[in-house]
Amino acid sequence: MPQASSRSKHHLLPDLLAPGLDLVFCGTAPSPASFKARAYYANPGNAFWPTLYAVGLTSERLAPLRFPELLGFGIGLTDLNKTEVGSDHELTPAAMDAGSLHAKLRRFRPAAIAFTSKNAASLGLGAKNLVYGRQPDLLEGAVVFVLASPSGRARSFWTIAPWQEAASFVAERRRGRERAA
Repeated sequence: MPQASSRSKHHLLPDLLAPGLDLVFCGTAPSPASFKARAYYANPGNAFWPTLYAVGLTSERLAPLRFPELLGFGIGLTDLNKTEVGSDHELTPAAMDAGSLHAKLRRFRPAAIAFTSKNAASLGLGAKNLVYGRQPDLLEGAVVFVLASPSGRARSFWTIAPWQEAASFVAERRRGRERAA
């Protein structure tokens, strides 16, 4: 069962957003381990942090508690469900707030949004039968990536390729800024 009420007005994990980021990662909701640590992707079996480093999105492997440092890399974090904790099957469908995500994208105007699972992407995009990787349509002006879930529970579906594709997009933006400077 979810560990917090969908009626709660506070966010269990704060958004990490700023105007003009290169990439914002969006999951469904914090895991119990992430809620307890008050840090995104904090479960030791989650491949999120090692993958960010492996694909070159960060210059070192960050620990989950260092998540605020992602802004310095042009990366943000949010979830569709900001009021509940748990695995996808434990979450209340009504607490999945795609409208709020769309409003955040309009407000902060990131270059891209990367959903950290097909389920998150399906909920955020209102689409079914998605494939991993870059999507053909924009979401509120942002390029969309659907990534394989980094959760240890989804290891049988793991592929790093869509993460590499998103990292290549960010690398090209970074190179463009360096050339312009």
